[in-house]
Amino acid sequence: MLRAADIFFTLLHLVVILFNLTGWIFRKTRKIHLITLGATTASWFILGIWFGIGYCPLTDWQWTIKRKLGETNLPASFIKYFADRFTGADLSPALVDTLTLVFFILAVVCTVYVNFLSRIFRSNVK
Repeated sequence: MLRAADIFFTLLHLVVILFNLTGWIFRKTRKIHLITLGATTASWFILGIWFGIGYCPLTDWQWTIKRKLGETNLPASFIKYFADRFTGADLSPALVDTLTLVFFILAVVCTVYVNFLSRIFRSNVK
C-alpha cells in the first residue's frame, strides 16, 4: 500500500509540475492554471513562513511515506530528488532551486501575459 502511495505522489508531483510549467499554453486550462500557480505560490511563500520557503505539502506527505519505506537522506525538494534519480547525478540543491524558481517565474510571466496583458494589447491595437 505504501509503495502505491509513493507512486501516486510521484505521478501527482510530475503532473502538477508539468501543468504549472505549461498550463498557460492551452486556452481551456488557463483559469485552472492560475489557480494551481496561486496554490503553489501560497504554499512556497505563505506556508513557507512557518515551514521554510519552498514548502510543498505534497513533498511533505510523500517524504513521510518514503521514510516508512526505509528511504533516508531525502532532499528538501521533490524536484531535486527526481532530477537526481533521472540523471543519476547528485545535482547541487542551489542549482535545482534556482532553475525551479526561474522556470516558475517564466510560467507566471506567461500566464499573466495570456490571461491579462494580451487582452490589453489586443484592445489597444483595434
